[in-house]
Amino acid sequence: MLQNLNTINSLKKLKGLTLVGLGFMLSPLSWWNDLFFNLPLAYFFGYTCAQFSANLFLPCAIAGYWLSNVLGILLMHLGVLDVVQEQSKERNFKKELLIGLASSTVYTVIILLLLQFNILSTPDLFTQRESLTLKSFLPIN
Repeated sequence: MLQNLNTINSLKKLKGLTLVGLGFMLSPLSWWNDLFFNLPLAYFFGYTCAQFSANLFLPCAIAGYWLSNVLGILLMHLGVLDVVQEQSKERNFKKELLIGLASSTVYTVIILLLLQFNILSTPDLFTQRESLTLKSFLPIN
């Protein structure tokens, strides 16, 4: 019986570590993740939305980028709970989701404030009007 309990706890911790790893790769906590994970996911999300209307590409790509970062933070949160909790106790998924969304929203607001007050700067990617068209983003003619 004790061996089964240890095996279950080990599998739970392994699942938690996997969630933390995946979450870290999607989260804004690593500087390299955007190139390999978040931007391709955001591009795919924007491209999918652009199939309905070309004007949706950029807003949906931005939303996809934000959602991938939020998903990363949520996965890390859920994974850490699996790793650090010793006993299997009843978890309130709704409460955990709300806490994760609240912390992600606070993080986003902090970044927006840092941008607003010019503490952080962004590159001038969209200085020309023509760069906002869908053709400039997609490899189609």
